[in-house]
Amino acid sequence: MHDDEFSSAAAQDSAAAIWAPLRPFIAAEARLAARAAQTPWTAFLYEFLRFGVKQAWACLFGGIAVALMLLTWRFYPANAPLARYDFLFLCMLGVQAALLAARLETWEEAKIILIYHLVGTAMELFKTATGSWIYPEPSLIRLGGVPLFSGFMYSCIGSYLCRVWRLFDFRFNFHPSRRWLMALSAAIYLNFFTDHYGLDLRLVLFGCAALLFAPATVHFKVWRVHRSMPLLLGLVLVSLFIWLSENIGTFTRVWLYPAQAHGWAMVSPAKLGSWFLLLIISYTLVSLINRPRVMGTRENTLLPERQKQAA
Repeated sequence: MHDDEFSSAAAQDSAAAIWAPLRPFIAAEARLAARAAQTPWTAFLYEFLRFGVKQAWACLFGGIAVALMLLTWRFYPANAPLARYDFLFLCMLGVQAALLAARLETWEEAKIILIYHLVGTAMELFKTATGSWIYPEPSLIRLGGVPLFSGFMYSCIGSYLCRVWRLFDFRFNFHPSRRWLMALSAAIYLNFFTDHYGLDLRLVLFGCAALLFAPATVHFKVWRVHRSMPLLLGLVLVSLFIWLSENIGTFTRVWLYPAQAHGWAMVSPAKLGSWFLLLIISYTLVSLINRPRVMGTRENTLLPERQKQAA
């Protein structure tokens, strides 16, 4: 292979290297890369294309979820014996099983995704009980007012973070301590409950997040070399795409906010902040299995405090 992504010892664990349907694609992609490397202009275009393909591949679970929301909204029969929400649950359960069977997701990653799934479902139970949003359609596979497929919306975020971390071989400088991240995540989660009782500290939480993440840089490998960007900016951009996906979810009436009960309207941009905070919880969980590595060190070298703090 032209890229160490598939040529090192780590490649032996790569689903792309061992999954038979992808082997012709890998060979064709290697030939395309060899041609693209001949001039700076074609190399730039190829790397740009490669970035998009890798991002799409990282979004596999979330992309399937969005596609199912759109397809069932448009085509699912209203009188079907199986409720739409239950159909979505069974579909997402099947997708999760298929990803594990095809080794496109590891069992370690699946455990973290399941934890985030449960964390999200618990919050859904509280939020729907307090009227923050509703699931307007009937279903059998549910807890209280929450159809169980809704937890997979959180799983999509966890799956994306796990996959993008691997695909882009993340390395860091000045990554925040995971102990501090766990403390911040616990405070964020608690705040999603206490804000209903007049104690909303999200501005403080935003400030703490900025202090922790602002010094950090994430280095990501698209092709031959690592590129870099502020980690805080990366989290904000991911939050933006989650918010856009949420607009698709409400447009397809999978769930609705009170202001959308009489007709769809775009989800308030203020929800971007909520998704940013939720993303920090997911990021913290994923960092527990993908221990942050410092840029410029050997493969197995972990970040030393504050470079070292991630251990």
